[in-house]
Amino acid sequence: MLARFLETTFSLKQHATTVKTEVIAGLTTFAAMSYILIVNPSILGLSGMPVAGLITVTALAACLGTLLMAWLTNYPVALAPGMGLNAFFAFTICLSREIPWEAALGIVFYNGVLFLLLTLSGLRQKIAEAIPAALKIGVQCGIGLFIAFIGLKNAGLIVDNPATFVGLGDLSEPAVLLALFGIIFTIVLVLKKVSGAILISIITLTLIGLFIPTEAGYLTAKPDAIVGLPAPISDTFFAMDLMYPIINFATTWDLIFALMFVNMFDTIGTLIGVSKRAKLVDEQGKLPLMGRAMTADATAGVVGAALGTSPVTSYVESAAGVSAGGRTGLTAVVVAICFLLALFLSPLMLVIPLMATTPALVMVGIFMMDSIKELEFDDLTSVATATIALMAMPLTFSISEGIALGFITYVGIRLGTGEFKKVSLLTYAMAAVFLLRYILDLK
Repeated sequence: MLARFLETTFSLKQHATTVKTEVIAGLTTFAAMSYILIVNPSILGLSGMPVAGLITVTALAACLGTLLMAWLTNYPVALAPGMGLNAFFAFTICLSREIPWEAALGIVFYNGVLFLLLTLSGLRQKIAEAIPAALKIGVQCGIGLFIAFIGLKNAGLIVDNPATFVGLGDLSEPAVLLALFGIIFTIVLVLKKVSGAILISIITLTLIGLFIPTEAGYLTAKPDAIVGLPAPISDTFFAMDLMYPIINFATTWDLIFALMFVNMFDTIGTLIGVSKRAKLVDEQGKLPLMGRAMTADATAGVVGAALGTSPVTSYVESAAGVSAGGRTGLTAVVVAICFLLALFLSPLMLVIPLMATTPALVMVGIFMMDSIKELEFDDLTSVATATIALMAMPLTFSISEGIALGFITYVGIRLGTGEFKKVSLLTYAMAAVFLLRYILDLK
C-alpha cells in the first residue's frame, strides 16, 4: 500500500529509482546540510534573536520549504535558511544599519513577496538576463569571502589591529589553534568525499572543547540533557515589523533589493547545478519546472520570515543526495523528516561553542569561491567589476555595499570606454540609484 502510494506520488520507476535509494539520498543530503541547524542560530543570534528558539525556527523553515519544493516540483532539492543571507541579515541589516531584528524580518518578508511576484509574472528571467555576468560572479564570491571572514573573526584567527585594521590572532590560545585545526580537518574530509564532513568537524571540535579550560570553565559546556523538547518559537513567530520598511523606505529599499538579488541568483545557480547532476534538464539545458521551483523558493522565504528567520533558499548540498542516487521529491521529504527529528537534539546543539562553527563558515566560503573560474579573465571590465564587488563585501562588512559598488564600477567603466550600449537599462538604473544613495547619504 505504502509502496504504491510512493510510486504514484513520486513516479519512482519513471525516474529509474527506488524507495531505498531515495531514503539513502535524503539521509546523505541531510548529513551534508544539517550544519545549518547550528550555524544559522549562531549567526542570527548576534542580532539579538533568541538562539534556542532559532534552532526550532531553522528546522521548521527547512522542513516546510523542502516539503514545498517536493510537492510543487518532485525534485530532490532541499531548502533551508541560506548561508550568506543570514550573514546579510545579522551583520549588514541589524549590526551595521542598526535596524531591529523584528524590522529585519519585515525586510525579509517583503523580499520574499517581491521575489514571488517577479517569478509569477515572468520578470525574473528578464532581470536575470539584464545583470552582467561579472557582477553575479563577484557577488557570489564576495559573499563567500565575507562568510569565511566572519568565521575567522569568530574564532579569533583574525582580530582588529589599530595599525593595519586587521591582523592575525594569538595562535598560542588553544581555542584559536583548535579552530585552525578544524579548518584543515574539514577540508581534508571534503577532499576525501566524506559525507557530512562539515557536521563531523563541528562535532569533533565540540567534543575536544570539553577538555579545553577557559576562564569561565571549559570551551564546551556540558549539556543538561542529550534529548529534549524543542524550544518554543513564540518570540519570533510573526514578530516581523511590516511597517518599518514602508516608513523607512528610503533607507531600506536597497536592503530589500540586495536580498532579492542574492537570493535570485543563488537559487537559479543551485537549481541548475543540482538538476544537471540529477539529469533533470532538457536537451537545451533548461529545467522544465524552473518556474515552480522558484515559486517554492520564494514562498519558503515568506514562510521563513513569518517563523522568524532569514531568507530560505535551495541548498547546493542537495547535490550530495543526487550523487547518492536521489532523483525525486521523496529524497526531499526524507530530508524534511530528518530536520524535524533533529529538533529533539536541541540540548546538544545549544552547547556547541561559536569557535566550532568556524570551519563550516570557512568551508562554505571556499565553496562559494568556486564560481570565480567562470570569470572572463581576459576581459578587464569583467575582472575589475567582480574584484571590486568581492573585495568590498568583507572589507566593508556589508553585502549590499559590495553589490552597490559593483554596479557603479561596471557602468562607470562601460561609459568611460564608450561601450554604453553594452549596458542594460536595469543596470544603468541600479547604478544611478546606488550612486544617488551615496551622494544623499541615505543609510
